[in-house]
Amino acid sequence: MRDPPYLPFLDGPASLAPGLKPIPTESLIAPDTEAEAWLPEKRQIMRERRAEVFFANLPDAALAEASALVTGHLPPSEEDWPTMLEAAAARVSDDLCLLQRGADGLWRLEAASLVAPTFWRLSEKAGQPLGGLHDPVPGANPGLVSRIARMFDALRPGQVLERFNWTVQAGSDRFTPSAAPLKGLAAATPEADALDVLHLRVERQTVSKLPASGLLLFTIRIAVDPLRAALSTPGRVKAFQASWDGTDPGLAEYKGWPVYERLVRAALGHLS
Repeated sequence: MRDPPYLPFLDGPASLAPGLKPIPTESLIAPDTEAEAWLPEKRQIMRERRAEVFFANLPDAALAEASALVTGHLPPSEEDWPTMLEAAAARVSDDLCLLQRGADGLWRLEAASLVAPTFWRLSEKAGQPLGGLHDPVPGANPGLVSRIARMFDALRPGQVLERFNWTVQAGSDRFTPSAAPLKGLAAATPEADALDVLHLRVERQTVSKLPASGLLLFTIRIAVDPLRAALSTPGRVKAFQASWDGTDPGLAEYKGWPVYERLVRAALGHLS
């Protein structure tokens, strides 16, 4: 097992706070730790289930601008895809979303190649304003949404913001538009097998603004690792338990954590 590339639980309980931090422009697409494990399956899903994972309501020029920003550090590719956004998404593990600010001041999801959704469907969020993207996150509206919108308004081309989000899940699937199958697996898993079934799922998210179109590029990279690998030291075990226990109950409910409580406690018990 590899050492997971991201361990955001070390920074404290899960939170609704944006937690966006500036990073160097060249780090928009980080070294691709997930390519070997994910890209072949991602490309297969992109071709076989395109209607579920791709949406665009933007001109080709906007998609091409986003593609150039994402793949500018990569050598040329001869692989053929229907759009430039898909061509870019097929070359990196990150999912790519484009938000446009409307005349009403609301940022809406107007294009996306989304192949590793964390329990939501692109068809239900396409064209939705920022608030709609976050429903029904507890406390997300209206204060959090307006705060994020102001940050998006103020973002300048060349700036890149990064944040991490995490949860636990049963199994290692990345294409998860629904949490139901994973919850079913969790419910059927004996406590003795908790460390073999539970996985840490981390989203690395970045936000940047395209200079020509003014669109927001939102990237999402999913890393999935066995919880056993993430909790490989006593310090990590202690930090994870503190983060799990310290997360607001409403947010934990939204993340579906009550389903996993039994297995998480068993896993922590095995490691103590």
